[in-house]
Amino acid sequence: MPPLSASWASTPLGQLRRLLRDLLRPVAGAGAGLEADLLLMTVMETGRARLLIGDHRLLTSAQVTRLIVLAQRRMSGEPMAYILGRREFWSLSLKVTEATLIPRPETELLVEIALNAVGPPAAKVADLGTGSGAIALALASECPEWRLVATDSSAAALKVATDNARQLGIDNIEFRLNKAGDKVGSESGSDQGFDQGDSWLGALAGERFDLIVSNPPYVAAGDPCLRNGDTAFEPRGALAAGADGLDDLKSLIAGAADCLLPGGRLLLEHGCDQQRAVTALLTAAGWQQIDCFKDLAGQDRAVMASVGQ
Repeated sequence: MPPLSASWASTPLGQLRRLLRDLLRPVAGAGAGLEADLLLMTVMETGRARLLIGDHRLLTSAQVTRLIVLAQRRMSGEPMAYILGRREFWSLSLKVTEATLIPRPETELLVEIALNAVGPPAAKVADLGTGSGAIALALASECPEWRLVATDSSAAALKVATDNARQLGIDNIEFRLNKAGDKVGSESGSDQGFDQGDSWLGALAGERFDLIVSNPPYVAAGDPCLRNGDTAFEPRGALAAGADGLDDLKSLIAGAADCLLPGGRLLLEHGCDQQRAVTALLTAAGWQQIDCFKDLAGQDRAVMASVGQ
């Protein structure tokens, strides 16, 4: 199989698509063809329909140079979302960077639960550890009358979330930076003007909400999955949470009730093997009406509980 080569500039597009597909197959498997097309669409700045027309076209030398760089990144295992700089979530096209987790389909379950659970037409909702803003943006797009607060301990991640809100024209979210986290949010090292808090809940500034939702870190620090696949490239602090993966879930369960209105609810994503531990923590902390949810793959994935009236 020909290696990545500047000679691709003289290779007809149809043949180049096949060469690129074969090069990507070891890392992309059955998705190699789609990924090859996505890389070509990126460097050619065209859509899929136009890509499929004209197998005899040639790329320019500049396009080939860029294609080689992108293909090398993918062949090293880097996730396509980081290479392309975008990921779809809840029908929204979101910017993602190495500062954020890559939004995953299973997390859309939290959006579905929240939309079904929150009653007040003008509800106050907090999304803690917002990352790219995926959950908050999905909820805000569905319920423009809601008031949302989205927090994160990474200024770089919060910058991505605010960029996404701006690009989507969503203006009912207030973004706040947790003081305890990374404060290197810009080239000048400023805090971007975000309100700050000193813990998972500190940025809520004593306010009370109808719902607090979070997809916190919940992977055990020694889990081999942190070294494999997409997670090997994602920010470790957004994934790992102590020896058993429960550290951040414990913090949220212990403190969230103080930031909820009477009858308010806490909605958490967790690992597929953590449901029993999480429900035990909720029960011990006095939470009520504990409901568990499975994702589309049938895996235990989320839990919701309420405070008293």
